[in-house]
Amino acid sequence: MRKINWYVGKTVFVAVLMVLLVLLALDVVGTFIDEMGSLRGEYTLFEALVYVLLTVPGRVYQYLPYASLVGCLAGLGILANASELVVIRAAGVSVARLSWMVIKPVLLFVALGIGLGEYVTPYTDLVADSRRALAMGNQHEVQVQGRLWTREGNDFIYFGAVHPDGVIHGLTRYRFDGQRQLLEASYSREVSYEGGYWHEKDVAITHLQNDSAQAEHQQSRRWDTDLSPTLLNIVALEPHALSIRNLFFYSSYLRQQGLETGEYRLALWEKALQPLATVSLVLIAISFIFGPLREVTMGQRIFTGVVFGIVFRLTQSLLGPSSLVFGFPPIIAVIIPIAGCFGLGLYLLNRTR
Repeated sequence: MRKINWYVGKTVFVAVLMVLLVLLALDVVGTFIDEMGSLRGEYTLFEALVYVLLTVPGRVYQYLPYASLVGCLAGLGILANASELVVIRAAGVSVARLSWMVIKPVLLFVALGIGLGEYVTPYTDLVADSRRALAMGNQHEVQVQGRLWTREGNDFIYFGAVHPDGVIHGLTRYRFDGQRQLLEASYSREVSYEGGYWHEKDVAITHLQNDSAQAEHQQSRRWDTDLSPTLLNIVALEPHALSIRNLFFYSSYLRQQGLETGEYRLALWEKALQPLATVSLVLIAISFIFGPLREVTMGQRIFTGVVFGIVFRLTQSLLGPSSLVFGFPPIIAVIIPIAGCFGLGLYLLNRTR
């Protein structure tokens, strides 16, 4: 029985790994080609290559559930085409036990995904975004292009680029009063965290009073804020690129500021339940092999797996934003497709007994 367990596990593991590598290769090549259209300034071909390579861990994390689905269909399909599943069943191995043999190697990929999502992708994505933003900006003015906005009290803050070591390039702040009237706008070329607080350098300030505006320039000034370098690294990333602990931490910070947390709570539940999503897709693959895809070609199995993965992803993409628009808990939007996969998989497996 140990040899059967090892043989099934090895076949599934290799199939999932090969599918993951194919998906990753296609995505990396496509992304690199897209980046070539953005080359300008110091953003050279080498910098584009570095950017794509730094985002590889995030792409691996993204594709793991779907690679597990298609890989299990391919691996079990190989065993089915060679009639090895029939022999294994004839040896007294139940469907439940065979399913566990298939799920065990997938758990290794689940562990890989957890490790990448928690400890690797938040750092590599931040480095990739900051390098790209700086390289694409004007090398003399360091006014880089970014997309990082946050709010703290009556201050609206825009970051050009953020480095993991606590350095900001291109900081713009807009300060409003209680009646939402703009009081002050400032731009700092560089901001660094030293001695427990932020130092702004080369600061251009515009004071607005009634119908007049007064310009001021300071070589440096202190910026008192609750944004620590750790919190700033969280702000600089999209919610889906953050770790579970940082999503929970930043959601708490947003609640303290009286801001909306729905997008981050949705990402939190998506990441926390991704292992269950992966297992549910594997269960679908197993049930398909023993059910409707028992006697079809390998191409049909892979096509079915790709289509089902797309449907699963589209369902998640529709339900997630819907929870933010209609106000129902994000965890429900995340659980519905996972529960649907579990239900369908168990139903099909039950019919094979």
